[in-house]
Amino acid sequence: MRSIGKWFAVGFFVLATGLFSIWVTSPDPQYNPASFEDVPLEMSLAPLEEAVTLAQFHDQEGQTRTMIVLDMKDGAVTGIDLEKLGGSRTNDPFEALAAADISCLRAGQCADLSVSTIDVDELLPSGSSGTLHIGTGTNFPEHAEEANSSSVFQFPKFGPASTARTQVRANPGILLDYEVELCIRFDRDLTTPQQFDEAVKGIFLCGDFTNRNALINLADPDNLDSGYGFSDSKSGPDFFPTGPFLVIPSDWKAFVSNVRMTTSVNGSDRQDARGSEMTIDFKGLVDKAFSDMEKPRFLYRDGYVKLTSTGTIPSSATLMSGTAEGTIFTPPSRGDLVEAIVDYVACGGPLVKDSFLDVARRTFIANELAGRHYLQPGDIVRHGSNYLGDIVVEVVD
Repeated sequence: MRSIGKWFAVGFFVLATGLFSIWVTSPDPQYNPASFEDVPLEMSLAPLEEAVTLAQFHDQEGQTRTMIVLDMKDGAVTGIDLEKLGGSRTNDPFEALAAADISCLRAGQCADLSVSTIDVDELLPSGSSGTLHIGTGTNFPEHAEEANSSSVFQFPKFGPASTARTQVRANPGILLDYEVELCIRFDRDLTTPQQFDEAVKGIFLCGDFTNRNALINLADPDNLDSGYGFSDSKSGPDFFPTGPFLVIPSDWKAFVSNVRMTTSVNGSDRQDARGSEMTIDFKGLVDKAFSDMEKPRFLYRDGYVKLTSTGTIPSSATLMSGTAEGTIFTPPSRGDLVEAIVDYVACGGPLVKDSFLDVARRTFIANELAGRHYLQPGDIVRHGSNYLGDIVVEVVD
């Protein structure tokens, strides 16, 4: 998020010095521009020699099953239940895979095993099982420029993972924004940064919806690393949709670098980036997280919390990559600034309780709501990836 305070301060200075005539109201941008690859996104499965693609579902008895995915088409995936390959019956996909022998698949000799075909909308979330995750801000250079941020920062995000076919509510008066991200989870609790290398890593696609009102009202634009506003803005109901696949790569760094992630809204392209564009890779993000776990410095629901409550990165938590350019939020326009100044003066200016910034925030949010360019009921948000499947979210009221 760009420095809203600075924009409003500049606008007030211009008016106060009699130079407000240079402000010319321009059309509000509908969302931030983004660059897109020339080749349209094609979804496929990662080659088995590069990565194992897993998906989970409930069987007729309600038991969680884990399959190794061999094909996907027409809204369904086909694969082999890991139990048929010696895998254990467990909710933990890492445990199921660790006990399975997939050598016959690698050798192309599993033709005699029966396969299962499951609709994508019946698959379970690929995200980790907990409700505390580590979010990341401005970890892609173009988005950092959009947000006027000079560094990568982290914050706790709360809420369970939801499925790849889901809904999110656009509550009245809320500026609802989208973000597509890459996510990673681990087969064990990480108690030190050094355990990153030995842990089995699962990569999946995720979304990160944002209540921009909370950021506008709470964030410190001059110190985004303070974490103010981010936990509150990103911890809403169903704000964490996850893709259909958990992908276990043989070379995590090479795999993540090549993974592509995109966003479209009602078929209009909004975001397009590769993992190689991350400023800090996942190993570096783990190091960064462990350097900031001691103090409960992150504001959430009027109190302060730690990045994780245990001082570790538990296997129940997800580590998020941050998003690329192309989100909806843009800073106040010149028209917003002039209107805020007029509203402030009309309210009594310095003689009233509300500060200029309080009035300016209300004016800006009201104007953004009136523009209706944030997510609206009926919108369809689609996050896609070359190897991680896709997420389709319907916005409802």
